[in-house]
Amino acid sequence: MSDLFSSETQLKSKNAFLAPLAARMAPRAFGEFYGQKEIFGPGKFLRRAVESGRLGSAIFFGPPGTGKTAAARLAASLCDSAFVEANAVTCGVADIRNIVSSAKLIRSLKNRPTTLLLDEIHHFNRTQQDALLPDVERGVITLVGLTTENPYFYINPALVSRANVFEFRRLEPADLKKILSSALSDKERGYGLKKIILADDAAAHLIDYSAGDARRLLNALELAVETTPRSSSEGSIKIDLATASEVIQKKPILYDKSSDAHYDHASAFIKSMRGSDPDAAIYWMSKMLAAGEDPRFIARRVVLLAAEDVGMADPQALVVAVAALNAAEFVGMPEARIPLAEAVAYVSTAPKSNAAYLAVEAALKEVASGPQRDVPVHLKDSTADGESLGHGFGYKYPHDFPHGFTAQEYMPAPKKFYEPKEIGFEREIKKRLDFWGNIRKTGGGAASAKSSQDPRPSVTAKKNDDEKSFEKKNPDRA
Repeated sequence: MSDLFSSETQLKSKNAFLAPLAARMAPRAFGEFYGQKEIFGPGKFLRRAVESGRLGSAIFFGPPGTGKTAAARLAASLCDSAFVEANAVTCGVADIRNIVSSAKLIRSLKNRPTTLLLDEIHHFNRTQQDALLPDVERGVITLVGLTTENPYFYINPALVSRANVFEFRRLEPADLKKILSSALSDKERGYGLKKIILADDAAAHLIDYSAGDARRLLNALELAVETTPRSSSEGSIKIDLATASEVIQKKPILYDKSSDAHYDHASAFIKSMRGSDPDAAIYWMSKMLAAGEDPRFIARRVVLLAAEDVGMADPQALVVAVAALNAAEFVGMPEARIPLAEAVAYVSTAPKSNAAYLAVEAALKEVASGPQRDVPVHLKDSTADGESLGHGFGYKYPHDFPHGFTAQEYMPAPKKFYEPKEIGFEREIKKRLDFWGNIRKTGGGAASAKSSQDPRPSVTAKKNDDEKSFEKKNPDRA
């Protein structure tokens, strides 16, 4: 019996060690959990809730390898409840109903709740999520959902409202260094029984290229250890920078064109350009391009920013941005990165004014809720039967006046929408508007020699020219 027990223990130990290093090194207690100090550190709400066994339903979201599953399992181990672990990718409505039925039975027989750890919960459709809702609300099931996506976008609002939501962030290099050290020294689960010499630059490479993902770090370490032959003289395993570079060659780019990361990066890109930081803007653009983003999407953002945030402070910015959009359409990647970078640098360093954007927003609001304004008679089209109605008569042709300007009504109940700023080219525009404003105050200015006696012949001639042009372009309506 003793030999049998010993053999079973050895078999379990051997099978446990066959698990990947990342699984073996999963934290079993708070002292082995690294990172997430903002939400899981001593005294923080999540830590207090887990320690007291009263976490309740919760959703953990954030990048892979940041401790979401580890935190959920710690919470389950400290909670007096039955524990079920499932993955939304392989779990259907029938499986959910079976879990709920078992939870109800356990509650009725043992008066114990059931904690359901549901990984990748964002893969559940609305029907599957709705199947959980009543029993989560009644407390039959305590749901701990894990996801890499923003739950406010991918999970039903009704389910989110019944859970505490916690965001997990990428692990800091200091935390990854502790995890790496622990894996190398742990004699039970890690490589503490092996003589491993990890060069400092190799360790730095593994930490840097794991990009805040503990699982990626441990997988790379395991691959390096298991594929590097022992030194014949010392019996040690030496992992240098060359070996580390082979096992982890490229940083992961957490960017899905249909996910929350897409919008976060686009937001950072736009705000960097608006904030006049060309280095940050070009970095975010490069990251999006490296992740496979459509260069036309990036170009459209530049065009919009050139119009909205640079505006009339530098009208050339819109020209450059549109040219970059056309170039991106014409040449494609990878060459499109060059005109895009040029446009991003230009709009980032251009003077900024959102006066034109504010003007159109104010005007649209006025159209929607302001007084109804009709087109003044002297501004109406005088073609066809308009002449018999007096349309167009009384219109003052600006070119017949000094400076190409004269005061006249262009909008009933005038209201100012465009307020140019003292920035860039818009400073010149403000000077013009102020100059014209002074002419209005003095009664409209004096007419030129041609129109000082009677401006109407010139106006009539202009009207007739307009009519001829219209008739030429629209013979069917003449």
